[in-house]
Amino acid sequence: QVQLMESGGGPVPAGGSLRLTCEVSGSTVTPYCMGWGRQVPGEERMGIAGIDFSDGDISYASSVKGRFTISVDNAKTTLYLQMNNLSPDDTAMYFCAAVTTPRCTVVDGFLAVDPKFHEQKHWGRGTQVTVSS
Repeated sequence: QVQLMESGGGPVPAGGSLRLTCEVSGSTVTPYCMGWGRQVPGEERMGIAGIDFSDGDISYASSVKGRFTISVDNAKTTLYLQMNNLSPDDTAMYFCAAVTTPRCTVVDGFLAVDPKFHEQKHWGRGTQVTVSS
């Protein structure tokens, strides 16, 4: 059973920085794609940054491009999200995701998975980021 655990969230003033970490465990398959999404109450979860390991493609949502940086360790067991110049609009629950099928890609920060393999997209429980003005 793939398990993902996010950490590093918390309160931060506008203009500040945070680094989120996601630890991946329990998988016998190295992820093919990994990424971050965020969600505010009443809205759908939105992908904001992703990596496709098949070709090294890295993709960001326009709302975070230039401010957020996604990275991963060589073993693909720890995913990071460096967030700079945060604004109150970035307040959300942040989730990491790992995909254990090669039928995935990244588009504008979103991890797209072949619908036949949707169960191989795994999410963590999230970490809250709150940016004050």
